[in-house]
Amino acid sequence: MKGILNIAKPPNMTSHDVVSFVRKKINLKKVGHTGTLDPMATGVLPICIGKATKVIQYMENDTKVYRAELTLGAVTDTQDKWGNIISQNNTNVSKKEILEAFNSFEGEIFQIPPMYSALKYKGKKLYELAREGKEIKREARRVYIYYINIINIVENRVLFDVKCSKGTYIRTLCHDIGKNLGVGGHMSFLARLQSGVFKLEDSVTIEELDEADIDTINKRYLYKIDYPLSDMPRIDIALSAAKSTLNGVPVKENFYKTNSIIKNNQLVRLYIEEKFIGIGMYNKRKNNSFIKIKKLFI
Repeated sequence: MKGILNIAKPPNMTSHDVVSFVRKKINLKKVGHTGTLDPMATGVLPICIGKATKVIQYMENDTKVYRAELTLGAVTDTQDKWGNIISQNNTNVSKKEILEAFNSFEGEIFQIPPMYSALKYKGKKLYELAREGKEIKREARRVYIYYINIINIVENRVLFDVKCSKGTYIRTLCHDIGKNLGVGGHMSFLARLQSGVFKLEDSVTIEELDEADIDTINKRYLYKIDYPLSDMPRIDIALSAAKSTLNGVPVKENFYKTNSIIKNNQLVRLYIEEKFIGIGMYNKRKNNSFIKIKKLFI
């Protein structure tokens, strides 16, 4: 079996728990996820199976869309509602102030990753150090917020949707907005609505997978390996160059065709007779061009 499952992760289940479930269900060890979701968070968790695990590195930069809730007035040590409250304040802020604060976080911002995260310091995960009462200095990281749309504001709770770049911590976003407003805050709900091309409305639940047999999973729930790579230009390689291509030899311009405008050093999808075979990189030197093989999936 090879392909990608768009799983709706339930709460109280780690991303690794989902991987373990899929491994047992399909009786295959080669299974991996494309981006960790916190145990209490829900939503889209793409799971790659078999040779599709090779595509994970090309999906890690995908943008994400979340629905989250910010609760103002209380700061926790984990920046979410499952942590311990370390400070509390009155929430005497207007809706106008809240809107202005949210808007100020659109675009390029810098975040200091939370201590309660899976990032590593000298081989140890930060959350393990945090549980030991230790705090390590972390460098601020550049992330990008494409938009933040407030859905509603009820008392001290703000429900919103956000589209963001790789590496964005929504917990930290909530924490920082609360700090900007001068009252503090924490994330009280999180659901991933979209990861790259995978959307929550098209996902499959753990219960549905558990009830399905392997044939049903293959036919109904499994996406092809090239499905999340649609943003890459397509290259069709001539059958006469198939053998050398599958041996990793660069493909000269006389042996491929494309309908796309491709930039130098851009990643491309490779096909031979309509069959997806891998990922390459377009290289142009003076008047000649060729495709360098980066990863084969056959």
